[in-house]
Amino acid sequence: MTVNFQYVNTDVSETLSAYAQERLDKLSNKFEFLISAQVYIKHDDNEHDAGKICNIELSLPGPRIFATSSEATYEAAVNETIRDLKRQLEKRKDVYKVH
Repeated sequence: MTVNFQYVNTDVSETLSAYAQERLDKLSNKFEFLISAQVYIKHDDNEHDAGKICNIELSLPGPRIFATSSEATYEAAVNETIRDLKRQLEKRKDVYKVH
């Protein structure tokens, strides 16, 4: 699965990219039908408690799956977003079985 990262209003972090890549690889191993992922890491100055935002859009056969979260740290935002994506993929697992 190919993963593209975009950083908006924040500096590029190789450590955060590697962390998100590792988490997405685990998801890709469990769900073989995933094609690619777009990861958007954003910073919102207006939110003081939870201004670290992670948006992930997964491409797969059929409609795309999207999740977003805003947390106090980027790692927590990545974890929450991937947890939401996993929940959506579990619901659709039977529909997207690889033949």
